[in-house]
Amino acid sequence: MKMKGRVRNYINKVLEEGRPLHFSLIDPDKLSSLKDLSMLSKQLYEAGTDAFLIGGTLGISKIELETCLDILEDFPIPKILFPGNVNVVSEKADAILFISLLNSDDIYYVIGAQVLGAPIIKKTRLETLPTAYLIVGYGGTAGHIGRARLIPFDNYDLAAAYVMAAEFMGMEFAYLEAGSGSPETIRPEMISAIKKISNIKLIVGGGIKTEDKATKIAEAGADIIVTGNIIESNIENATKIIRQIKKTRIIE
Repeated sequence: MKMKGRVRNYINKVLEEGRPLHFSLIDPDKLSSLKDLSMLSKQLYEAGTDAFLIGGTLGISKIELETCLDILEDFPIPKILFPGNVNVVSEKADAILFISLLNSDDIYYVIGAQVLGAPIIKKTRLETLPTAYLIVGYGGTAGHIGRARLIPFDNYDLAAAYVMAAEFMGMEFAYLEAGSGSPETIRPEMISAIKKISNIKLIVGGGIKTEDKATKIAEAGADIIVTGNIIESNIENATKIIRQIKKTRIIE
């Protein structure tokens, strides 16, 4: 039996300690072998990542997803699903980002997939973390597949308006996504603008490849920082970024 609210309480506890969290994004379809995943996850855990975020936009099978979760089960931190579609659901995880892509032109990604997925999630008893998903700037594969009307990197007021709307609709998290492999991160100025007008927990990902960029994003007010591509391409830099985030303190 899963403990109700366990992951939410875990996130809140870390934030109350005055530091942001780091989530390691694992795409089961991109790792070349199970041995690689076992090794990478051990390095990420030892560096201090706070949770594993499991998902991807393309090509994830149920077998790959559950094999990935079986390997990650060895580590006593939350395993949170990051679904690109209704196929990325498994009772082996601890929680799921129940996301709505608010700036999509396709109603399927705003509410259709959520309606299809809700009965499945109910049966698994996964803890749900209601999340507004907002794709900014570059967008990448997620932006293309999700038919997102991309928020420009420099349009801070528009991003803030979306987050305000999400908060008023009762969502607990907003995920600003620059896109996998983005040449630019979400700008610290956008994060600061949002934090001035909203109490929503802010997740930020995409293009974070250096300790300096991670620090600026954390100091601007991001509650949770996600790295993904850097894990696959340069695990040494990925672990350095994690250690740097853990040194950062939230500035009120």
